[in-house]
Amino acid sequence: MNINPFDIFKNAQKIQEQMGSFQEKLGTISVTGSAGGGMVELDINGRLEVLAVRIAPEAADPEDVEMLQDLTAAAFTSAMEKIKEAINREMGALAGLSGLGLPGFPGLGGGTS
Repeated sequence: MNINPFDIFKNAQKIQEQMGSFQEKLGTISVTGSAGGGMVELDINGRLEVLAVRIAPEAADPEDVEMLQDLTAAAFTSAMEKIKEAINREMGALAGLSGLGLPGFPGLGGGTS
């Protein structure tokens, strides 16, 4: 079996370019997680940055701050599940990279969860 080192280098360059494009695209992917029937909503992007938090006035009962905290945590969890799915879809679009996984993204494309 003959392995051409130039072919390996070309493939590595291609993968590096695709990953660079993918990193840029992560900033454009956005999802909304919600909890409490939409009383708490949270927007997150593919870089796992929280973009916005919306809390309905009826959820902001000063007597029940614990419920609001729980709803916010649930909305974040919902958004994280959705963004992982969106990232996996984008990873699948990259030829030959869908099974590599991304460091720092447990559960994505073959990484550990």
